Amino acid sequence: MINPTLLNLPMPITTPRLILRPPQVGDGAILHAAIVESFEELHRFMPWAKELQSIEQTEEYVRHAAANWIVKRAEDPYLPLLIFDRSTEELIGATGYHHINWDVPCLETGYWLRTSRTGEGLMTEAVNAQTRYAFEALKINRIAITCDITNIRSKSIPERLGFHLEGTLKNNRLAVNGSITDTLVFARYNLDGLPPLEITY
Repeated sequence: MINPTLLNLPMPITTPRLILRPPQVGDGAILHAAIVESFEELHRFMPWAKELQSIEQTEEYVRHAAANWIVKRAEDPYLPLLIFDRSTEELIGATGYHHINWDVPCLETGYWLRTSRTGEGLMTEAVNAQTRYAFEALKINRIAITCDITNIRSKSIPERLGFHLEGTLKNNRLAVNGSITDTLVFARYNLDGLPPLEITY
């Protein structure tokens, strides 16, 4: 059985265009700015974005996240990753690992991208990288992605990366406007067929 606290997880993850790393003390302001820019879309689909938090609340979050990368508790905020543009060092979004079951081990991932950086294939690259890292460094047996059936951009990521559509959870998601929608469940069980990508960590 894995003792997650004793796992040594090398960071950051780098790709041709991106750097993915755990939050650090002081990241609150830049993360908050990216959320503010993207809040209209985040508010539609992300349960955590029901209300816009302050810079201070965002800084509190990144400090809890930084601590959890040390102890690796299977509870919120789990293991988030901030995504940076390698050439400009701009924070362009976030992803990470959540709902972790260290006994299996298996986990889920989610993601969001800064509104001004959509349409460049950056999130596909980020999720490809973190999927590789999950199987290679975390030694997981399964990684899942769930999303609102109406979130076209979100569901295109696992489709591009060869995740298996396991099913549709009917009428189990409450949208911001109060309507009930469906959730798509995608998963991978290994790296077979994942599009090639050069990463280091």
